[in-house]
Amino acid sequence: MLKEWVKPEKPTDEELSTRLETARLELAKRQMVIKEKKLPVLVVLDGWGAAGKGSVLGRMIKNLDPRFFKTETMSSLDSEGLRKPFLYKYFSKIPEAGKLSFFDGSWMDDVTNGYMEETISKKEYGKRITSIKRFERQLNDNGYLVVKFFFQIEKKVQKKRLEGLLSDPNTEWRVNPSDVWQNKHYDKCLKVYDEYLEATNQFVAPWYFIDSSNKKWAELQMTELLIKNIDTAIANSGREVPILQNTFPMKKLPKLSEIPLDKTISEDDYKKELDRLQKRLGELHNELYRRKIPVIIAYEGWDAAGKGGNIKRVAAALDPRGYEVHPIASPEPHEKARHHLWRFYTRLPRTGHIGIFDRTWYGRVMVERLEGFCSENDWQRAYNEINEFEKELVDWGAVVIKFWVHIDKDTQLARFTERQNTPEKQWKITDEDWRNREKWDLYEVAVDEMIEKTSTEFAPWHILESNDKHYARIKALKTIIKEIEKRLKEK
Repeated sequence: MLKEWVKPEKPTDEELSTRLETARLELAKRQMVIKEKKLPVLVVLDGWGAAGKGSVLGRMIKNLDPRFFKTETMSSLDSEGLRKPFLYKYFSKIPEAGKLSFFDGSWMDDVTNGYMEETISKKEYGKRITSIKRFERQLNDNGYLVVKFFFQIEKKVQKKRLEGLLSDPNTEWRVNPSDVWQNKHYDKCLKVYDEYLEATNQFVAPWYFIDSSNKKWAELQMTELLIKNIDTAIANSGREVPILQNTFPMKKLPKLSEIPLDKTISEDDYKKELDRLQKRLGELHNELYRRKIPVIIAYEGWDAAGKGGNIKRVAAALDPRGYEVHPIASPEPHEKARHHLWRFYTRLPRTGHIGIFDRTWYGRVMVERLEGFCSENDWQRAYNEINEFEKELVDWGAVVIKFWVHIDKDTQLARFTERQNTPEKQWKITDEDWRNREKWDLYEVAVDEMIEKTSTEFAPWHILESNDKHYARIKALKTIIKEIEKRLKEK
């Protein structure tokens, strides 16, 4: 792809100056259109060291309103990033609707450098390519414009620029050892870059090559291409996105109506089992930390099903320095303005830690679906997006445990009534709980479909029969212990 690229013809200096002045003004106008139309725009600048990415970007943004764009320098991972999933540092920095983000460097650097330095295997390289393609497609499907530029220069030009930078004490800091290595191994890098660019050149996020032999010419190419892409994205906004067929292996579970809820445990057995299981989970937490294995425990269930009490018994077994519970409510404005999984990606635990979610990313296919907070296309598409998200977590090395806390309608009514009639528990019951109860049958249909379409073999659902809260707590602890022990044996 890169090898076959033909340089565009550079205009005369006079034409270049005229077109560049026009393009700068037009891009500033488009920034206001982006804000008005709430279009999130992610601009990625990749390419050879000393190709002028930073210089061109600096010139381009001079005419933009700094309140509505951000520039991100994607250098090597810090200690926090090393303990998070591969795409974490990129997903966490995606722009809000109506704003632009410019990434100086991207996920391309992590993958190609790691592959050439042999810090990632060929198999891992292939997995990361798949992850990148999913990430870019998901952004596009969720209304993002992703524009990727590769700054191309020839070996001789790169060498001359590097020598010039290194000769000046004020600019030598801009050259890192990998840039020098890159020039010495230009042909090897060219081959790897070409393969990467070919593999990730998607219709939803194509690559654009920039002739970087001249800074003003490079700026003009980039600016005009960005304007064209913005115009196309605005024209196509509001379109429905194709629903992809599931390709992940599934674990079949019964419908909620088929699950018996008469399971109980005696008070004595409960106390004995609770003590035994909490001690065992505490031991496993130490081993998880030592071996740097992250655990994500997700709770969904009916209102008053006992999620809070269940979480409390799990958390009581853990070292408080090594876990965090995330109570998930309606998204805040800055969360609503991004990809629906962003607020969960940014809450993921570090390796060796445990993240417990009291309600989760499944809100999109339940409450958002039934309350009309998203379109049908959005929630239908979300099943596959969620499966891909959880696959990323498992491939990262996480243990993903998902619970549906299940009760029947009569038990819920009894618990609602008790809460309403007990002063110290009244804070637990709201008008929204009663409204949701009126939609029980609709929610049951949605939950059955959710379980059917997202109970994958790598992240299956576990049903906690919770008419007897004690039984559900013991089952949850047993399930968590079993899944962690299974992962520790695999490692």
